[in-house]
Amino acid sequence: MQVTETLSSGLKREYKVVVNADELNKELDAKLVELSQRANIKGFRPGKVPVPHLKRVYGKSAMAEVVQKAVDDKSRAVLEERNLKPAYQPEIKLPEDEKEVNAVIDGKGDLAFSMAFEVIPTFDVQDHGGLELTRHVVDVTEDHVGETLKRLTAQAKTFEDKSGPAENGDRVTISFVGKMNGEVFEGGSAEDVGLELGSNQFIPGYEEQLVGAKAGDTRLVKVTFPENYGMSDLAGKAAEFDVTVSKVEAPKEAVIDDSFAEKLGFKTLAELKDMLKSRVGQEFGQMTAMKLKRDVLDQLDKLYSFELPEKLVESEFNSIWSALTNEMQRSGKSFEDEGTTEEAARTEYRAIAERRVRLGLVLGTLGEKEGVQVNEQELQQALLSRARQFPGQEKMVFDHYRKNPQALIELRGPIFEQKVVDLIVGKAKVTDKNVTREELQHMVQDEDDHEGHDHG
Repeated sequence: MQVTETLSSGLKREYKVVVNADELNKELDAKLVELSQRANIKGFRPGKVPVPHLKRVYGKSAMAEVVQKAVDDKSRAVLEERNLKPAYQPEIKLPEDEKEVNAVIDGKGDLAFSMAFEVIPTFDVQDHGGLELTRHVVDVTEDHVGETLKRLTAQAKTFEDKSGPAENGDRVTISFVGKMNGEVFEGGSAEDVGLELGSNQFIPGYEEQLVGAKAGDTRLVKVTFPENYGMSDLAGKAAEFDVTVSKVEAPKEAVIDDSFAEKLGFKTLAELKDMLKSRVGQEFGQMTAMKLKRDVLDQLDKLYSFELPEKLVESEFNSIWSALTNEMQRSGKSFEDEGTTEEAARTEYRAIAERRVRLGLVLGTLGEKEGVQVNEQELQQALLSRARQFPGQEKMVFDHYRKNPQALIELRGPIFEQKVVDLIVGKAKVTDKNVTREELQHMVQDEDDHEGHDHG
């Protein structure tokens, strides 16, 4: 194998690799000998097929496999011998000239290919023992538990028949026929639908026109579908609905006691409250961890500055930009609506892409230096959590990850990242600060609105 460095500029590297025909032919002969032991060809006894015959029958396809293996092995050897760490899978360029390709496949020509990539930048790892961080903590109070219990009872509330007119909060059972320009339109009619007034379940203006209706009443409801309505053929258009109210029900206040707790699978109300307190604590803990992680990333971003692999930045930017433009298209918004221009947005999101790549490289290098590993148990736990997000489709989720090693690597990333962040927090000077739930929510929300703060 001959290797010639054809480019070394900044992080960019290119090499030309030549594997001579003799080496390829030796590999081909070894492959054919191995094949002769198990080949089953008509006219020959099993395991007794002559190699020259196999070469005539399978030579070209076998050589194609030899060439692919040579490219994989030699490109790996180039990296190992020079102790190079590519930032991504090297781009391999094989010969395009047909005569050259045929000569290689026929075993009469050397294989020449090029490999291009960018290396992972090297930088000095800082001492993070001097980092000063604030951990924003929310104590769980009885009020928090009470609010959660209230939401729970709202979900479990029952209704009872009401003879008077419907008010906000009441449930009406309705049948309706929707029309546009006097014509019934597809999907605009239904029977015996339960609708809680004030829930904003239906399009704006619909529910308000049913307030005051009694069982047996009919109403003509006039509305205009929102401009960003999910079905484009209805978006922005006016419609009328002939609505018949068959039943009006008022909400029945749930009594919060031990029997209520028993209906939810708990022995006592105290046990239910303990569970809710624990759940609320976990929720606050997740927000605290999210804020602390982002503060760590902000500090790291200030500490490190180095050249970034262009292709990684480009890939990250394209991913962010694609998600942004898809969301804008879905919501029907323009850059002008957001108070910016496409050029300014591109500059902003490229900076975000650069930040993400830089932080990813910093965390990866720190984790490697500290020997951070993600074990099988942690991966399985993450996979279980992901599967639970798709009730009823758990098997499909498990199958997807089992068949796609790349998807498993994506699951591993956030676990690895969090372990490195935890390691940095463990070395830093951390001060706990009590805040209200609203204050912490506001902090997390503020940073959600500025996507650059979330390495994610």
